[in-house]
Amino acid sequence: MQATEGSALPGERAPVIVNVDRWRAGLPPAAWPATFPASGEIWRRDVFAVADAYRAGSASAWQLLTAVLVWGYGHIGYGPWRTAKSLAADPDGKRLAYALEEVSGPAPDETVLCTAYRRLSDPDHARLPWLGPGLFTKVLYFVGYRRGVGGLQPLILDRVVASHLPTEAGVTRGNGWSTEEWLAYLRWAGGQAQARGVEPDAVAMAVAYDG
Repeated sequence: MQATEGSALPGERAPVIVNVDRWRAGLPPAAWPATFPASGEIWRRDVFAVADAYRAGSASAWQLLTAVLVWGYGHIGYGPWRTAKSLAADPDGKRLAYALEEVSGPAPDETVLCTAYRRLSDPDHARLPWLGPGLFTKVLYFVGYRRGVGGLQPLILDRVVASHLPTEAGVTRGNGWSTEEWLAYLRWAGGQAQARGVEPDAVAMAVAYDG
């Protein structure tokens, strides 16, 4: 499906298509974001809307995580099961809220992003089952990205992105990356965005889509 004017962000090619009934059947009712499209066509803007509601206090940490993981897993069969396991490990949402407390502010800086990444990586802080860097950087992206600001912005780092990044981005291939690797990638993407006159996440999308 091609991008529809007004629904896609610059660089976004298509929505993620999910079976809403299947997802809802596998998750606690309280976890489902009230604003999510019933059609099952999930654009990044839909997830950003839930993140905005979370920062405003009108969506829960569970609803935020569900929105991100529905978009992140998409049609993958084990997505609802793994999402349910992640939610069950944080029944009151306090671990996720702790990880995101500073990222939810108006202008997350490098120190704030570093702290959030480390908390989400550490089982003694906010690490949740089945929520490795490839997924929790999606959470950080949707909660912490500030469009129109430029500079260092949180971006998704998963296996697809890592496999297509040039050496100068500072990221090894695989599925587990240090905080320093993630920050190196953010700096590289920020520099590329400034040079091209685009958003940092447009750079990230170009890497993921085009290699």
